[in-house]
Amino acid sequence: MTSLVLAVLLGLLAGVVAGLFGVGGGILFVPTLVALHRGQLHAEATSLAAILPTVAAGTWRQARDGDVRFRAALLLGLDSIAGVGRGVQLATALPEVWLRRLFAVLVFAVAANIAWRNRRD
Repeated sequence: MTSLVLAVLLGLLAGVVAGLFGVGGGILFVPTLVALHRGQLHAEATSLAAILPTVAAGTWRQARDGDVRFRAALLLGLDSIAGVGRGVQLATALPEVWLRRLFAVLVFAVAANIAWRNRRD
């Protein structure tokens, strides 16, 4: 029961973060699922599946306000589809410990980029 309550709270929090910052909940989902003793690969796959309803709801809300550039979104989406297959191949070929390390590097790189860009403001 605790896992179910945590999953509901995590989903709500990820939805708020996605709506507020325009990012997926993966930055929350993956570490939390790993902390709940799920494997890194399963956490990443679950996070990818959870993105779909978030994307649909977020796009609908933003499109109502005229904030979506559909041509750019289509190009990004098609390129992402082309790349995701290769990413899955790499993820399944790498040891679990390397997936966790690479995810940590990604999170730190994003944080450093945000900090760097905002140091001038």
